[in-house]
Amino acid sequence: MSTTTATQATAPADGEPSVTAAPRKVRGRGQSGPGAVLARHAVLTVASLIALFPVAWLVFLSLGPDKDDYLHPGEIWGKMTFENYSFVLSETNFWQWLQSSLIVSLGTTVIGVLVAATTGYAVSRMRFPGFRKFMWVLLLTQMFPIAVLIVPMYQILSSLQLIDSYLGLILVYCSTAVPYCAWLLKGYFDTIPFEIDEAGRVDGLSPFGTFFRLILPLARPGLAVAGFYSFITAFGEVAFASTFMLSDTKYTFAVGLQSFVSEHDAQRNLMAATAVLIAIPVSAFFYLVQKNLVTGLTAGGTKG
Repeated sequence: MSTTTATQATAPADGEPSVTAAPRKVRGRGQSGPGAVLARHAVLTVASLIALFPVAWLVFLSLGPDKDDYLHPGEIWGKMTFENYSFVLSETNFWQWLQSSLIVSLGTTVIGVLVAATTGYAVSRMRFPGFRKFMWVLLLTQMFPIAVLIVPMYQILSSLQLIDSYLGLILVYCSTAVPYCAWLLKGYFDTIPFEIDEAGRVDGLSPFGTFFRLILPLARPGLAVAGFYSFITAFGEVAFASTFMLSDTKYTFAVGLQSFVSEHDAQRNLMAATAVLIAIPVSAFFYLVQKNLVTGLTAGGTKG
Protein backbone atom coordinates (compact mmCIF):
# COMPACT_ATOMS: atom_id res chain seq x y z
CA MET A 1 0.00 0.00 0.00
CA SER A 2 1.56 3.29 -1.11
CA THR A 3 1.32 6.36 1.02
CA THR A 4 0.98 9.74 -0.71
CA THR A 5 1.86 12.88 1.18
CA ALA A 6 0.02 15.97 0.01
CA THR A 7 0.77 19.48 1.09
CA GLN A 8 -2.22 21.68 1.29
CA ALA A 9 -2.17 25.42 1.81
CA THR A 10 -4.21 26.49 4.76
CA ALA A 11 -6.92 28.80 3.52
CA PRO A 12 -7.70 31.84 5.68
CA ALA A 13 -10.91 31.83 7.61
CA ASP A 14 -13.88 33.67 6.20
CA GLY A 15 -13.58 37.39 6.69
CA GLU A 16 -9.80 37.33 7.32
CA PRO A 17 -7.54 38.94 4.63
CA SER A 18 -4.65 36.90 3.37
CA VAL A 19 -1.23 38.19 4.33
CA THR A 20 1.42 38.02 1.61
CA ALA A 21 5.01 38.99 2.37
CA ALA A 22 6.25 41.80 0.11
CA PRO A 23 9.29 40.85 -1.94
CA ARG A 24 12.50 42.37 -0.64
CA LYS A 25 13.81 45.11 -2.91
CA VAL A 26 17.25 44.24 -4.19
CA ARG A 27 19.59 47.18 -4.72
CA GLY A 28 20.85 47.29 -8.28
CA ARG A 29 24.45 47.53 -9.25
CA GLY A 30 25.72 51.07 -8.98
CA GLN A 31 22.86 52.23 -6.79
CA SER A 32 23.71 53.90 -3.50
CA GLY A 33 21.93 53.58 -0.22
CA PRO A 34 20.22 56.47 1.57
CA GLY A 35 23.24 57.03 3.81
CA ALA A 36 25.62 57.33 0.87
CA VAL A 37 23.29 59.71 -0.96
CA LEU A 38 22.95 61.88 2.15
CA ALA A 39 26.71 61.96 2.65
CA ARG A 40 27.28 62.88 -0.99
CA HIS A 41 24.82 65.75 -0.81
CA ALA A 42 26.38 66.96 2.42
CA VAL A 43 29.85 67.02 0.85
CA LEU A 44 28.56 68.86 -2.23
CA THR A 45 26.77 71.40 -0.04
CA VAL A 46 29.91 72.10 1.99
CA ALA A 47 32.01 72.38 -1.20
CA SER A 48 29.49 74.81 -2.71
CA LEU A 49 29.54 76.98 0.41
CA ILE A 50 33.34 77.05 0.39
CA ALA A 51 33.36 78.07 -3.29
CA LEU A 52 30.70 80.77 -2.88
CA PHE A 53 31.96 82.24 0.40
CA PRO A 54 34.74 84.45 -1.11
CA VAL A 55 32.29 85.89 -3.63
CA ALA A 56 29.64 86.56 -1.00
CA TRP A 57 32.26 88.07 1.32
CA LEU A 58 33.49 90.38 -1.45
CA VAL A 59 29.95 91.58 -2.16
CA PHE A 60 29.39 92.11 1.57
CA LEU A 61 32.56 94.21 1.95
CA SER A 62 31.61 96.29 -1.09
CA LEU A 63 28.53 97.53 0.78
CA GLY A 64 30.59 99.08 3.59
CA PRO A 65 31.02 102.86 3.21
CA ASP A 66 34.39 103.10 4.98
CA LYS A 67 37.73 101.86 3.67
CA ASP A 68 38.51 100.16 7.00
CA ASP A 69 35.24 98.26 7.32
CA TYR A 70 37.02 95.01 6.45
CA LEU A 71 38.69 95.20 9.88
CA HIS A 72 35.33 95.11 11.70
CA PRO A 73 32.85 93.60 9.21
CA GLY A 74 30.13 93.15 11.84
CA GLU A 75 29.45 96.89 11.74
CA ILE A 76 28.61 96.83 8.03
CA TRP A 77 25.14 95.41 8.70
CA GLY A 78 23.91 98.69 10.19
CA LYS A 79 25.25 100.99 7.47
CA MET A 80 25.01 99.11 4.16
CA THR A 81 25.01 101.39 1.15
CA PHE A 82 25.56 101.37 -2.61
CA GLU A 83 27.61 104.55 -2.54
CA ASN A 84 30.77 102.64 -3.43
CA TYR A 85 29.20 101.48 -6.70
CA SER A 86 27.92 104.93 -7.62
CA PHE A 87 31.34 106.45 -6.87
CA VAL A 88 33.16 103.87 -9.01
CA LEU A 89 30.75 104.30 -11.92
CA SER A 90 30.72 108.11 -11.89
CA GLU A 91 33.99 109.31 -10.35
CA THR A 92 36.57 106.89 -11.75
CA ASN A 93 37.66 105.75 -15.22
CA PHE A 94 35.57 102.59 -14.88
CA TRP A 95 33.93 102.87 -18.31
CA GLN A 96 37.27 103.47 -20.00
CA TRP A 97 38.70 100.46 -18.18
CA LEU A 98 35.71 98.44 -19.37
CA GLN A 99 36.22 99.55 -22.96
CA SER A 100 39.94 98.74 -22.87
CA SER A 101 39.35 95.35 -21.23
CA LEU A 102 36.71 94.35 -23.77
CA ILE A 103 38.81 95.48 -26.75
CA VAL A 104 41.86 93.56 -25.54
CA SER A 105 39.95 90.47 -24.35
CA LEU A 106 37.72 90.10 -27.39
CA GLY A 107 40.62 90.84 -29.74
CA THR A 108 42.72 88.19 -28.03
CA THR A 109 39.83 85.73 -28.19
CA VAL A 110 39.14 86.21 -31.91
CA ILE A 111 42.75 86.29 -33.11
CA GLY A 112 44.00 83.67 -30.66
CA VAL A 113 41.24 81.15 -31.37
CA LEU A 114 41.59 81.61 -35.12
CA VAL A 115 45.35 81.03 -35.05
CA ALA A 116 45.05 78.14 -32.59
CA ALA A 117 42.28 76.49 -34.63
CA THR A 118 44.22 76.59 -37.89
CA THR A 119 47.35 75.36 -36.10
CA GLY A 120 45.56 72.49 -34.35
CA TYR A 121 43.77 71.47 -37.54
CA ALA A 122 47.00 71.47 -39.58
CA VAL A 123 48.80 69.27 -37.06
CA SER A 124 45.78 66.97 -36.72
CA ARG A 125 45.24 66.41 -40.45
CA MET A 126 48.53 67.14 -42.25
CA ARG A 127 51.74 65.16 -41.90
CA PHE A 128 54.40 67.72 -42.75
CA PRO A 129 58.03 67.27 -41.63
CA GLY A 130 58.42 68.00 -37.93
CA PHE A 131 54.70 68.29 -37.12
CA ARG A 132 55.14 66.42 -33.84
CA LYS A 133 58.13 68.50 -32.77
CA PHE A 134 56.21 71.64 -33.67
CA MET A 135 53.60 70.93 -31.00
CA TRP A 136 56.29 70.28 -28.41
CA VAL A 137 57.92 73.60 -29.31
CA LEU A 138 54.59 75.30 -28.63
CA LEU A 139 54.43 73.58 -25.28
CA LEU A 140 58.00 74.63 -24.54
CA THR A 141 57.05 78.30 -24.83
CA GLN A 142 54.80 77.91 -21.79
CA MET A 143 57.77 77.13 -19.57
CA PHE A 144 59.17 80.67 -19.47
CA PRO A 145 57.94 82.90 -16.60
CA ILE A 146 56.45 86.30 -17.31
CA ALA A 147 59.37 88.09 -15.62
CA VAL A 148 61.73 86.65 -18.24
CA LEU A 149 59.49 87.53 -21.18
CA ILE A 150 58.67 91.14 -20.30
CA VAL A 151 62.01 92.68 -21.31
CA PRO A 152 62.38 91.07 -24.77
CA MET A 153 58.69 91.63 -25.51
CA TYR A 154 59.01 95.27 -24.53
CA GLN A 155 61.94 95.67 -26.91
CA ILE A 156 60.03 93.99 -29.74
CA LEU A 157 56.92 96.10 -29.23
CA SER A 158 59.02 99.23 -28.91
CA SER A 159 60.74 98.56 -32.24
CA LEU A 160 57.31 97.98 -33.82
CA GLN A 161 55.93 101.15 -32.16
CA LEU A 162 53.21 99.14 -30.44
CA ILE A 163 53.86 100.27 -26.88
CA ASP A 164 50.73 101.72 -25.29
CA SER A 165 48.52 100.26 -28.03
CA TYR A 166 45.73 97.72 -27.90
CA LEU A 167 47.17 95.72 -30.80
CA GLY A 168 50.50 95.27 -29.06
CA LEU A 169 48.86 93.97 -25.89
CA ILE A 170 46.60 91.67 -27.91
CA LEU A 171 49.59 90.14 -29.69
CA VAL A 172 51.35 89.61 -26.35
CA TYR A 173 48.32 87.84 -24.91
CA CYS A 174 47.98 85.71 -28.06
CA SER A 175 51.54 84.47 -27.54
CA THR A 176 50.36 83.09 -24.20
CA ALA A 177 46.94 81.77 -25.21
CA VAL A 178 47.70 80.23 -28.62
CA PRO A 179 50.03 77.38 -27.51
CA TYR A 180 47.54 76.00 -24.98
CA CYS A 181 44.53 76.47 -27.26
CA ALA A 182 46.37 74.81 -30.16
CA TRP A 183 46.98 71.71 -28.03
CA LEU A 184 43.37 71.73 -26.87
CA LEU A 185 41.89 72.07 -30.36
CA LYS A 186 44.31 69.56 -31.87
CA GLY A 187 42.96 66.95 -29.48
CA TYR A 188 39.39 67.93 -30.35
CA PHE A 189 40.01 67.80 -34.12
CA ASP A 190 41.39 64.28 -33.67
CA THR A 191 37.93 63.18 -32.53
CA ILE A 192 36.28 64.38 -35.77
CA PRO A 193 36.27 61.58 -38.38
CA PHE A 194 38.66 62.10 -41.28
CA GLU A 195 35.90 60.94 -43.63
CA ILE A 196 34.30 64.37 -43.28
CA ASP A 197 37.37 65.96 -44.87
CA GLU A 198 37.26 63.44 -47.69
CA ALA A 199 33.57 64.15 -48.25
CA GLY A 200 34.36 67.85 -48.50
CA ARG A 201 37.02 67.22 -51.13
CA VAL A 202 34.62 65.02 -53.09
CA ASP A 203 32.12 67.89 -53.09
CA GLY A 204 34.77 70.18 -54.53
CA LEU A 205 35.69 72.14 -51.40
CA SER A 206 39.19 73.46 -50.95
CA PRO A 207 41.10 72.66 -47.73
CA PHE A 208 40.11 76.07 -46.34
CA GLY A 209 36.51 75.54 -47.41
CA THR A 210 36.44 72.15 -45.70
CA PHE A 211 37.91 73.65 -42.56
CA PHE A 212 35.57 76.64 -42.31
CA ARG A 213 32.35 75.06 -43.60
CA LEU A 214 32.54 71.51 -42.22
CA ILE A 215 35.09 71.18 -39.42
CA LEU A 216 34.61 74.41 -37.46
CA PRO A 217 30.84 73.94 -36.96
CA LEU A 218 31.52 70.47 -35.54
CA ALA A 219 34.29 71.84 -33.30
CA ARG A 220 32.06 74.42 -31.62
CA PRO A 221 32.47 72.98 -28.08
CA GLY A 222 36.26 72.99 -28.39
CA LEU A 223 36.21 76.52 -29.77
CA ALA A 224 34.07 77.62 -26.83
CA VAL A 225 36.64 76.31 -24.34
CA ALA A 226 39.53 77.91 -26.24
CA GLY A 227 37.63 81.20 -26.46
CA PHE A 228 36.79 81.20 -22.77
CA TYR A 229 40.40 80.49 -21.81
CA SER A 230 41.68 83.28 -24.10
CA PHE A 231 39.12 85.74 -22.78
CA ILE A 232 39.88 85.02 -19.13
CA THR A 233 43.63 85.12 -19.74
CA ALA A 234 43.45 88.60 -21.28
CA PHE A 235 40.77 89.95 -18.94
CA GLY A 236 42.57 89.25 -15.67
CA GLU A 237 46.25 89.64 -16.61
CA VAL A 238 48.19 92.35 -14.75
CA ALA A 239 51.95 92.19 -15.43
CA PHE A 240 51.93 92.72 -19.20
CA ALA A 241 49.10 95.28 -19.09
CA SER A 242 50.78 97.42 -16.42
CA THR A 243 54.08 97.35 -18.34
CA PHE A 244 52.96 97.94 -21.93
CA MET A 245 50.00 100.29 -21.34
CA LEU A 246 51.21 103.74 -20.27
CA SER A 247 48.06 105.88 -20.58
CA ASP A 248 45.62 105.68 -17.71
CA THR A 249 42.75 105.90 -20.21
CA LYS A 250 43.92 102.61 -21.75
CA TYR A 251 44.26 100.68 -18.50
CA THR A 252 42.44 97.40 -18.28
CA PHE A 253 40.43 96.48 -15.21
CA ALA A 254 43.29 94.58 -13.60
CA VAL A 255 45.56 97.62 -13.83
CA GLY A 256 42.80 100.08 -12.96
CA LEU A 257 42.32 98.40 -9.60
CA GLN A 258 45.82 99.49 -8.66
CA SER A 259 44.69 103.11 -8.73
CA PHE A 260 42.86 102.48 -5.45
CA VAL A 261 46.15 101.58 -3.74
CA SER A 262 48.53 104.36 -2.74
CA GLU A 263 51.86 104.22 -0.94
CA HIS A 264 50.35 104.44 2.53
CA ASP A 265 46.71 103.57 2.06
CA ALA A 266 44.27 101.35 0.18
CA GLN A 267 40.60 102.05 -0.51
CA ARG A 268 39.44 98.51 -0.05
CA ASN A 269 35.75 99.33 -0.15
CA LEU A 270 36.11 100.81 -3.64
CA MET A 271 38.31 97.91 -4.72
CA ALA A 272 35.64 95.45 -3.58
CA ALA A 273 32.88 97.32 -5.44
CA THR A 274 34.99 97.50 -8.60
CA ALA A 275 35.82 93.78 -8.35
CA VAL A 276 32.12 92.93 -8.19
CA LEU A 277 31.43 95.06 -11.25
CA ILE A 278 34.37 93.46 -13.07
CA ALA A 279 32.88 90.01 -12.51
CA ILE A 280 29.72 90.89 -14.46
CA PRO A 281 31.25 90.80 -18.01
CA VAL A 282 33.09 87.56 -17.23
CA SER A 283 29.93 85.98 -15.87
CA ALA A 284 28.00 87.06 -18.97
CA PHE A 285 30.65 85.59 -21.26
CA PHE A 286 30.66 82.36 -19.27
CA TYR A 287 26.86 82.15 -19.56
CA LEU A 288 27.10 82.42 -23.35
CA VAL A 289 29.56 79.55 -23.73
CA GLN A 290 28.72 77.36 -20.71
CA LYS A 291 26.61 74.92 -22.75
CA ASN A 292 29.67 73.86 -24.74
CA LEU A 293 32.31 74.08 -22.01
CA VAL A 294 31.88 70.62 -20.48
CA THR A 295 31.60 68.94 -23.87
CA GLY A 296 34.68 70.71 -25.15
CA LEU A 297 36.77 69.96 -22.06
CA THR A 298 36.04 66.22 -22.14
CA ALA A 299 35.88 65.47 -25.85
CA GLY A 300 39.47 66.40 -26.59
CA GLY A 301 40.76 63.72 -24.24
CA THR A 302 39.04 60.78 -25.91
CA LYS A 303 41.59 60.49 -28.67
CA GLY A 304 45.15 61.69 -28.82
